[in-house]
Amino acid sequence: MSETLSSLPVDFARQMVDWQRQHGRQSLPWQNTQDPYRVWLSEIMLQQTQVSTVLDYFPRFLSRFPDVAALASAEQDDVLALWSGLGYYSRARNLHRCAQEVMTRFGGAFPQQAEALQTLPGIGRSTAAAIAAFCFQERAAILDGNVKRVLTRVLGYADDLAVAKHEKRLWDLAQDLLPAKASDMPRYTQSLMDLGATVCLPRKVQCESCPVTGLCQAKRQGTPLAYPVKTRKLKRSSATLWLLWAVNAKGQVWLQKRPDTGIWAGLFSLPVFDSEDELLAAWPQGQDAQYIAPWKHVLTHRDLHLHPVRLTGPVQRMPVGEGQWVDAKVWPDLGLPAPIRTLLMS
Repeated sequence: MSETLSSLPVDFARQMVDWQRQHGRQSLPWQNTQDPYRVWLSEIMLQQTQVSTVLDYFPRFLSRFPDVAALASAEQDDVLALWSGLGYYSRARNLHRCAQEVMTRFGGAFPQQAEALQTLPGIGRSTAAAIAAFCFQERAAILDGNVKRVLTRVLGYADDLAVAKHEKRLWDLAQDLLPAKASDMPRYTQSLMDLGATVCLPRKVQCESCPVTGLCQAKRQGTPLAYPVKTRKLKRSSATLWLLWAVNAKGQVWLQKRPDTGIWAGLFSLPVFDSEDELLAAWPQGQDAQYIAPWKHVLTHRDLHLHPVRLTGPVQRMPVGEGQWVDAKVWPDLGLPAPIRTLLMS
């Protein structure tokens, strides 16, 4: 359809705005605000994360860091600790850096244009547009995964989005579909998010509930699940990690700070080894080896096969490598990878 796309659907924006007003989500805690800090925080948290999960983290984060100044002045370890369990920890590190740059470069006020927002760490084109549209009514198009699905189906846009020029063309079309009135931008932007999250789903469509079903080319063709088209898929990889769960006579656990790059970057973790032999050699004083049943921890594009071994030993003899003994009352407040936190709590 896209190569011969001759005209855009008439009244698309108006119908979307009217539907959102009557049927869209209205009571999420980051809605009904023009505070760019709250909108930005929610947008970053919602990347690759379900709304139900973010509903738990969002108020806790705001309670600890109520504004961008508070977040900017925090220690990175404190930010990572509060983020622990949300995953994709590069988001938290960029969040912290972004807050600091808002303070140093923009005097503590988020810039009002999407183009300027994109210059901040962790803010891509779609996130910048969302902040600008919600908070400053800028006519800037968003194009996250949900919106790509909605628009390719409505337009019958069948070009492969794995090809850069085809995705760029979809960006142009998304911009052309924006409402003429800037005052409609917050509700229009929310309508796209709501439709993609509740009606126009990846593997299921509810066309009877869709406000633009009469405009939808995919519905007319009878093939909505064929969109969007993206042929290039990231290959999954796997890794086997041996985890040293060292506990001393005081009940303290040995934790290391992970490097700034790579898996679990910047978080506290049990020491990680490539083999059982390396693990055992790292703490020769460890006794009473308890081999915890291994399990698979699934990341977006990688499977981690985790093999924990619990050893006990004296306080004064520490495992090889940098690290520290941490009291049981302290480690729950540290930034820990989700599987490590689950293991220590078991």
